[in-house]
Amino acid sequence: MKILCIGKNYKTDAADPGIDITENIVFFMKPETALIKSKLPFYYPEFSKNIHCDAELVLRICRLGKHISERFAHTYYNKITVGVSFTAIDVLEKCKKDGLPWEIAKAFDGSAAVGSFIDKNEIKDLSNINFSLKLNNKTIRKASSDQMNFSFDKLISYISKFVTLKIGDLIFTGMPAGVGEVQINDLLEAYFDDKKCLEVKVK
Repeated sequence: MKILCIGKNYKTDAADPGIDITENIVFFMKPETALIKSKLPFYYPEFSKNIHCDAELVLRICRLGKHISERFAHTYYNKITVGVSFTAIDVLEKCKKDGLPWEIAKAFDGSAAVGSFIDKNEIKDLSNINFSLKLNNKTIRKASSDQMNFSFDKLISYISKFVTLKIGDLIFTGMPAGVGEVQINDLLEAYFDDKKCLEVKVK
């Protein structure tokens, strides 16, 4: 299992001057060890003093596929949830400054959590899924899939040109704009529409 993460996929996200968000899909990967096991907390890593969190819609791949046509991409995922991705901002800034890869800032152990999955057939409109994230009972993220630059099907088709998708792979489909710094003892709660699907404590 692997985790594929999409960057710059929301109209509300601050655009990177070097990326044309209307034409290019950007993705990177996290290893299986980045996934927090069910009901376990996020442990604040020793190597960072500035951890931020993002809420994203997450697709679960249900078929093996490569070079998937966009018209058939909808058959390659069967469940959706909200996930939380953690980034070590101070480490990321140093990586950018030194021209180094970003994995140690974004793909470290425990840097991804996913909520309980919902069968996509139970969702009325996949292009208009509302989701949100609360930090200590205060909403810090709120967005909808209709704000995405690239649809679920387009993301799956594009990624599969470069990386074979396997059953159980997860696609974090991008984050809306906003800042969500976390501290030890914080509580994160993610919502799919109005239903809580994920709770993560920071320790």
